[in-house]
Amino acid sequence: MSELNDLYQDVILDHNKRPRNFGRLAAPTRTASGDNPLCGDRLDLEVEVRDGRVEDIAFTGAGCAISTASASLMTEAVKGRPVAEVEALSERFRTLMRGEGPAGEELGMLAALSGVRAYPMRVKCATLAWHTLRSALAAEADTVTTETE
Repeated sequence: MSELNDLYQDVILDHNKRPRNFGRLAAPTRTASGDNPLCGDRLDLEVEVRDGRVEDIAFTGAGCAISTASASLMTEAVKGRPVAEVEALSERFRTLMRGEGPAGEELGMLAALSGVRAYPMRVKCATLAWHTLRSALAAEADTVTTETE
């Protein structure tokens, strides 16, 4: 189990140092902003949805290693998927973070964040990107905050 924990830690560190899909999109169709005031994480998310599918996704902002890694892993996991699949994946991830289920294979590399649930204050860091994505897909205008979730 220690080897798996080491791998997960390496994945988080890698995605923090070299976040995937960090930047802006040329023509996003949906946008949302997220804020975790307890940790200082800020996230702006841009999504291009076409024909019911997340064609492209990018984020900018600043945050802790968990927040940045989670946003990076999330963008990789959802790009190219139908919106319905993205919404289901989002719910499975949030269930994992609430400690209500094991880190299943269906989560792929997202399971690297499963250890975060042992630190309740850090769960908000890991879920900020997912709450922001849900807001973007629903075309909600308000900034998402972890204090209202």
